[in-house]
Amino acid sequence: MPFVPPKKKLKKSDYDAELERLQIELVKLQEWIKQEGLKVVVVFEGRDAAGKGGVIKRITEKLNPRISRIVALAKPTDRERTQWYFQRYVAHLPAEGEMVLFDRSWYNRAGVEHVMGFCTDDEYEEFLRSCPEFERMLKRSGIILLKYWFSVSDEEQEKRFLERINTPIKRWKFSPMDLESRSQWAAYSAAKDRMFAYTDTKQCPWWVVDADTKKKARINCISHLLSQIPYQDIHYPDIELPEVNKKGYIRVPEENQTFVPDLFADE
Repeated sequence: MPFVPPKKKLKKSDYDAELERLQIELVKLQEWIKQEGLKVVVVFEGRDAAGKGGVIKRITEKLNPRISRIVALAKPTDRERTQWYFQRYVAHLPAEGEMVLFDRSWYNRAGVEHVMGFCTDDEYEEFLRSCPEFERMLKRSGIILLKYWFSVSDEEQEKRFLERINTPIKRWKFSPMDLESRSQWAAYSAAKDRMFAYTDTKQCPWWVVDADTKKKARINCISHLLSQIPYQDIHYPDIELPEVNKKGYIRVPEENQTFVPDLFADE
């Protein structure tokens, strides 16, 4: 076998510094999107526990939720099941000056719905035929569309599943579908390969993120996202805070208000 050099570790201090730098750039990107009226859609897909939620959190945690919002839809309602498949996703697409991040997307049909039998074979085949045209329509309408696939090894996925099961603050992340994804690992792999064969197009390519190391995946994905949308710094006007005008105001006595208990009052 050819020699495979070990992957370099990313020091926590280096990660923290780079993440802070990238989040500053994300704020600049957000302001540019708002100023220029851009419409941005970012799709995050991948195996369960691949780290999609972690990178989405780092992208959005410093941004304005009115401009950059997350869409993570639950299973469709009975009414939505009778709609055109893409219809409930179209309702969440951005207007001018907005960026929408899909934590899973219309690609549910190519993955979990197909593997678990939640859609018919005809519905699945129609999705594969119509999805590339749907995405080309989005691009022609002026939407900037980016698609990221988070790739994680089965060994690393198992490690993360066990962490979810045994950690109280992460236990909510584990679902019965996670168990099914283990037993259906080969079927999910085949579904992903066929999905790529149909939807990894020149107009809307899939960008694969090696997600075995969470911190590296976050840095790499955010860096790539920033590189895909040309933006410039926004120059804010100088602001001088005026004096507070308290004239004519008398504060209500504190004893007339109900305060949350101060747990550290004696410190």
